[in-house]
Amino acid sequence: MTVLVTGGTGFIGPHVVHTLRAREIPVRALVRNPARATRLAAWGAELVGGDVTDPASLIAACEGVDAVVHLVAIIKGRPEDFERVMADGTRNVVAAAQSAGVRRFVLASALGLDERSKDAVPYFAAKWEMERAVRESEFDHVIFRPSFVFGRDGGVLPTFIRLARFAPVTPIIGSGRQRLQPIWVEDLAEYYARAIDDPTAASRTFELGGPDAVSWNEFWERLKRVLGVRRPSVHVPVGLMRTQATVTERLPGAPVTRDQLTMLELGDNVVTDQSAVETFKLPLVPLDEQLRRAT
Repeated sequence: MTVLVTGGTGFIGPHVVHTLRAREIPVRALVRNPARATRLAAWGAELVGGDVTDPASLIAACEGVDAVVHLVAIIKGRPEDFERVMADGTRNVVAAAQSAGVRRFVLASALGLDERSKDAVPYFAAKWEMERAVRESEFDHVIFRPSFVFGRDGGVLPTFIRLARFAPVTPIIGSGRQRLQPIWVEDLAEYYARAIDDPTAASRTFELGGPDAVSWNEFWERLKRVLGVRRPSVHVPVGLMRTQATVTERLPGAPVTRDQLTMLELGDNVVTDQSAVETFKLPLVPLDEQLRRAT
């Protein structure tokens, strides 16, 4: 079995490639810039140049592939950027994979996406179209909707750690009572690796989270306890954060965007269906251990 991984040079992608290669599964990684993928090549992945927005480049990438793990997404941009990269990009990958006779397609979606939320922000609208493209395809497919993904080498957790360590106060948006259910990045990668050939997962959508669902207030308390810091927390009104984001969201490294605030206001970001736990039976890293590993 050969697996094509898109988004292999992002935060989650290298962990997926590493997990697959640890099982000696042949991996082909679609990369826009091979110079950024030397780590993947060192693990034995085959690099193929291409871009999900360039349909012609996907033909060779999909040739001889048995399964696709599609991870490409953006978190900031104009509505047309989300449509081009995520929605149209997924349609392009689906079309090339179908032409190549790929058997299974594993898609990265997002927890909190549903009929109610799909039009709330361009990111969710694009994720909804990605899911629809995969569901309407000819493949056996698996769709994962993960919560916040924590790891040492990317994602949002390193930013949270810097805030807790160095900010004079810890800013918590709104009441802090909404809940999240972070999953460790290596656990997420294991889910993707198992999904490429698990017959019980075919044509299903799974919500993914870690073993602990906590409020934002409790999350910051746990993080500061692990770090050994005693700085106070302050609750910042969503409206004030939205005004700030209007000015800062286009800057590199902006802490939060207006769309992310809208998603926060949608409510808890937690698993409501235990099918993934029951199907894959993975031992998952608890939240406190996630925080210890990342600090």
